[in-house]
Amino acid sequence: MRPGRLLAATLIALAAALLAPVAPVEATIVTTRHNLSAAGPGTVKAASEAEICVFCHAPHNAGPSTPLWNRRATGITYTLYSSSTTKAGIGQPTGASLLCLSCHDGTVALGEVLSRAASIPMAGGTLGMPAGTSRLGTDLSDDHPVSFAYNAALVSARGELVSPATLTGAVKLDRSGQMQCTSCHDPHNDLYGKFLVMANTASALCQTCHVKNLWTGSDHRNSTATWTGTGTDPWPHTTPTTVATNACENCHRPHSAPGRKWLVNAAAEEANCYPCHNGNVAARNIQAEFAKASVHPVATTTGVHDPAEATLVPAGTRHVECVDCHNPHATKAGAGTAGALIGVRGVDIGGAAVATATTEYQICFRCHGDTQTAVATTRQVLHTNIRATFQTTNFSFHPVAGPRNNLSVPSLIAPWTTSSTMKCTDCHNNNTGPGAGGAGPNGPHGSTNVRLLERTYVTTDPAAYSVGNYALCFKCHSSTSIMGNASFTEHSLHINSQRTPCNTCHDPHGVGGGTANNRFLINFNTVVVKPNGAGLLRWESRPAPAKGRCYLLCHTKDHNPLGY
Repeated sequence: MRPGRLLAATLIALAAALLAPVAPVEATIVTTRHNLSAAGPGTVKAASEAEICVFCHAPHNAGPSTPLWNRRATGITYTLYSSSTTKAGIGQPTGASLLCLSCHDGTVALGEVLSRAASIPMAGGTLGMPAGTSRLGTDLSDDHPVSFAYNAALVSARGELVSPATLTGAVKLDRSGQMQCTSCHDPHNDLYGKFLVMANTASALCQTCHVKNLWTGSDHRNSTATWTGTGTDPWPHTTPTTVATNACENCHRPHSAPGRKWLVNAAAEEANCYPCHNGNVAARNIQAEFAKASVHPVATTTGVHDPAEATLVPAGTRHVECVDCHNPHATKAGAGTAGALIGVRGVDIGGAAVATATTEYQICFRCHGDTQTAVATTRQVLHTNIRATFQTTNFSFHPVAGPRNNLSVPSLIAPWTTSSTMKCTDCHNNNTGPGAGGAGPNGPHGSTNVRLLERTYVTTDPAAYSVGNYALCFKCHSSTSIMGNASFTEHSLHINSQRTPCNTCHDPHGVGGGTANNRFLINFNTVVVKPNGAGLLRWESRPAPAKGRCYLLCHTKDHNPLGY
């Protein structure tokens, strides 16, 4: 090359070097807590050692592990992460993860390196990793699993994981295709905090591998709600300040998670929801609802619920947690299965499991269907299978699974018609929620009324009549029509004069099977209604204009029969 050209090339190269962006100082180990030399910035450091790299690497006499590792393997058998939903073949730590643990499990002195005959003294006499979030210990069951093959077979078996072929950016697998500590952490660079390979704002790091179904539209991804500053900090181990920027870490923590299975923030399932749903982040205080007299008993069991458990809950194993009704990766503000209940499994009216419920009652039928065992009222036609009472082939049912088959209901209040369908939560709901005219949260979390009823429904017989005593019924049925005998000529006599509650004659869900005599939800309370002197007990439905006649003994009155 001619001298002039050589000089020009040199000047161009020098200019390029001068103009090149300077790597931030955080991109070197010098200013991080992994600088364990005496000049290091952290509280854990050597007493006088000036070298930095020596604590991990040695150019000569290093261990057999890449890269020129200057520490011995711990030789420990670790307790590994395990859950019913993991599909990875998690083994004892290998590769880079095993090297990280030679400090972070706390069992080997920090100054114990292979290249020195004696251990490097640490300031303050520190030996192993001090107690704290950096010391993982030998029980890794509360930490994100490592040292497993992340391949196409795992993605196919587990689902909701990205293809390993896409992990070519900041998050990488090791040379053997395994997920290791170094997939998420760069030990030389603390630019993003916690030595992460990229910022985890809005769980961007988590979502490099995990792609949860329906997550994109969920409130836990999109909500800008923040903590009011009242009560307990909902995000004690993170720095983001909104639901959306915490994202996965609203509920999960990757290391030292109290809820070991699925790495959740609390061992008690509902305690993962309460920090935000106590009125200090989310708009409504759901936690307070569970202090009411009648609740879905989420606090009764801990560690019983399992995402892999059967959709059809076996008899005798009923339990409930928030996630039985709400999918935290999908839920969003709104009513019905299009919002708060989206992405939840259920049981259809035929008793078959469905992966994603399309109606509210399908979610309820998981527990309140074939495995319902307790009955509130002993009846002539006795049933414990709640699902069976709503069959549209029954002679009588409230129209939850389909429109009613009785086209004469003069008491209905608009907009209800005989073609309407209803939800379980039209009756079972918060007594101070919007359905009851209140400002409380919607949903059957808790109520001051028995059986999680939204409004008062007196079942004690006898009971003095008032509109308030049967407020639940009169939400849809006109009290004026009922007490005016528009649908039954003796309603007023029975309810007002004889103080008979609706529940004595009517079964509020429906009558499973039954006969034509069980039309109009007729299914007597046999504690109150007895066989008559002839031993007969029935309502006999007859064609209009006569409504029917009774054969029974009620309130000392023998009906043998009495026609209406």
